[in-house]
Amino acid sequence: MIDQYIRQYGRRLYGLCLSLCANSFDADDLYQETWIRVIKCIDQYDPNKAFEPWLTKICVNTYRNLLRRLTRSPFLDFRSNEEKDLCLCSIPATEDQSFEPLYEAIGRLPEKYRIAVILFYFEDMDIHKVAHAMGIPEGTVKSRLNKARILLKEVLDHETDLPF
Repeated sequence: MIDQYIRQYGRRLYGLCLSLCANSFDADDLYQETWIRVIKCIDQYDPNKAFEPWLTKICVNTYRNLLRRLTRSPFLDFRSNEEKDLCLCSIPATEDQSFEPLYEAIGRLPEKYRIAVILFYFEDMDIHKVAHAMGIPEGTVKSRLNKARILLKEVLDHETDLPF
């Protein structure tokens, strides 16, 4: 049964993992951890509802848990947010270089805005599905997307030679 879900949703889930993570190694770990959690929780899945939103919610929650673990890690003890941002920005991006300023700006958004942007724009989920995946009301999703657009506009306004 799980094999069928992996065949049907695996590629899309991996794309989400790549969008959420800074590199393919972390995306691989998130992908694997998500499927492990799906296997453990499959008895909680309601077959009368769509599988993909349930899977996406597990992936997003797994990603959040991994981030929480990382922030508590003694190996990543940054003195300031600037130091943390500098370290995170030094990780090479795997995205198309022509959109690098946009991806970089999205990567610097606060987590709650970044996840909403990724799910809505990169994963082509509608407001309802994003709300379900993030476990928040639809109005909150709309508000976060609006705030993210404002923040991105501010950051990208000073870019004069964007290739798009």
